[in-house]
Amino acid sequence: ILGTSAQGIDTAEDREKFSDLLGRLDIATPKGCAVRTDAEAVEAVERLGYYPLMVRPSFVIGGRAMQVVYSDDELRKYLKEAVKMSHEHPVLIDKYVEGKEIEVDAIADGENVLIPGIMEHIERTGVHSGDSCTVYPTYSLPQEVIDELVARTKKIVKALHIVGLVNI
Repeated sequence: ILGTSAQGIDTAEDREKFSDLLGRLDIATPKGCAVRTDAEAVEAVERLGYYPLMVRPSFVIGGRAMQVVYSDDELRKYLKEAVKMSHEHPVLIDKYVEGKEIEVDAIADGENVLIPGIMEHIERTGVHSGDSCTVYPTYSLPQEVIDELVARTKKIVKALHIVGLVNI
């Protein structure tokens, strides 16, 4: 069967495994965690350095129910109304980082990585890509940022042994 191995897919989809991979590749990522109870959510807020935080269900299609929260009240409301936490479906909480959101599309054959497109989001970070407008090619990224995106994309694709398409 052609394509990315089950192990590569598992590493990409499992939050902890992917975070470990990024650490080994020396690629920074916002601090985050998965929570399964209200008590764990309170602990996460303290551990992540308080607000703002990005919250979202762990396994959904299209980024539904993703939100930036700025207070304990907003977090409690989100946990009560937007999602149903469980051991199988935790809520992901990440430190919100304001900046530009970028998407990189790539295709790989196990050795070579081709990057046909880097897209720049128009909206602030935190608007899910499915709900965001993007421009292609990017309009405001310096060349050194584009070069870094290309280098990091290649590192991730090669580490996961991607065969096929990938969106980062």
